[in-house]
Amino acid sequence: MAFLLRVIVNAAAIWLATQVLAGLDVVGGDDTTTTVLVLLGVGLVFGLVNAVVKPIVKLISFPIYILTLGLFTLVVNALMLMLTGWLSELTDYGLRIDNFGTAVLGALIISVISFLLSVVLPSGKKRD
Repeated sequence: MAFLLRVIVNAAAIWLATQVLAGLDVVGGDDTTTTVLVLLGVGLVFGLVNAVVKPIVKLISFPIYILTLGLFTLVVNALMLMLTGWLSELTDYGLRIDNFGTAVLGALIISVISFLLSVVLPSGKKRD
């Protein structure tokens, strides 16, 4: 249940980012149902990329994180978003990103929105 909630939060954050940024688009949805399914698919891919690839990249680039006092996180998040876009370009549906600057802004927006939604929504863990 928590995984499904995380996918929905990712999809909502990506949708809001596509509404704010002109260079970030979700393609392939002609009607509302298809658009929602595409967003859920992109949210799933984004979650998998963040769960599998991001820890490896963070481990390899640990010295750069220390050198930049954590600001390299923006670059890594943008690269994870671009990887999600590249993976979804293998189909006719998915996320399209114009350039790296758009990816940085999109990753920042998605991170903030995901954090806010995660705080508001129940996590499934019991708090004592």
